[in-house]
Amino acid sequence: MGEPASVEGHVPFRGFRTWYRVVGEGEAPGRSPVLVLHGGPGTGHDYLEPLVALAASGRRVVFYDQLGCGRSDHPHDPSLWSVGLFVEEVAAVRAALGLSRVHLLGQSWGGMLALEVALARHPGLVSLVLADSLASVPIWTAEMNRLRGELPAEVREVLARHEAAGTTGSPEYQEAVMVFYRRHLCRLDPFPGCVERTFANLAADPEVYNTLWGPSEFYATGRLKGWDVTPRLGEIRLPTLVLSGRFDEATPAIAEALRLGIAGSERVTFEESSHMPHVEETDRFLSVVGDFLARAEERAQAEAPRPGSRVGRAAGPGDDPRP
Repeated sequence: MGEPASVEGHVPFRGFRTWYRVVGEGEAPGRSPVLVLHGGPGTGHDYLEPLVALAASGRRVVFYDQLGCGRSDHPHDPSLWSVGLFVEEVAAVRAALGLSRVHLLGQSWGGMLALEVALARHPGLVSLVLADSLASVPIWTAEMNRLRGELPAEVREVLARHEAAGTTGSPEYQEAVMVFYRRHLCRLDPFPGCVERTFANLAADPEVYNTLWGPSEFYATGRLKGWDVTPRLGEIRLPTLVLSGRFDEATPAIAEALRLGIAGSERVTFEESSHMPHVEETDRFLSVVGDFLARAEERAQAEAPRPGSRVGRAAGPGDDPRP
């Protein structure tokens, strides 16, 4: 059986173009499409390609490359890059593609973006899947320092020396970073082709990543350095699934902070994975996510007001106040 039909195109956004791909031809009764938010920021969607298989359950799966990376336009203007811009881009993609009701599946930075969209009370959100993500960069940094402390002494010395000298672009630094990545980012050897393409995309144009994050996953020096929505997680009233790998840079402490902060959320750990269980344990990942999406849709149908009914449930802090 071949891959589901797909269509590609561009959405106009802020005078630029955002590339998208829609996999599948529509929704079965009761289903809603999935909008996939990739990580980075600034990596492109390629490494998330295994999620195409979610379309087999009767729903479209929508990928896009965020502005500044991948197949989207690459304006070279560091002043553009902000959380607000990427939240606005999510709304633009949804409006252009008619995604009035949608699941958000955000991986890593994409999960941070999904949280921001939910906290902005964008209408029509059916559920959140937060894969290998976080609610607090300061907590992330503390956990990264702990994991970094477990690296071989010679690797730690190279990292510290180049960070102090401001030479993090050097091949020696990048080689040392890869020691960490092969432990905590993706443990497959060799990396799958979709992951290799993502690294190539980032290397070709790291402006968004460097501006918002920094020179490496564990060295956050950019505009997101102090980002923390932990105090606001209680505002979210959506079905939420928190996913992470046993060896993930999004450590158990990071994942548990999300679960505890979002009432009623679920958490699943992938025992053979690091930061990319969707490629490290693909079949189980697809099964866990597919089951969750179906349950979230059943809940949405059960809570929907019946035709002619004037009685609905009380609005919660995470609900959009508009009719």
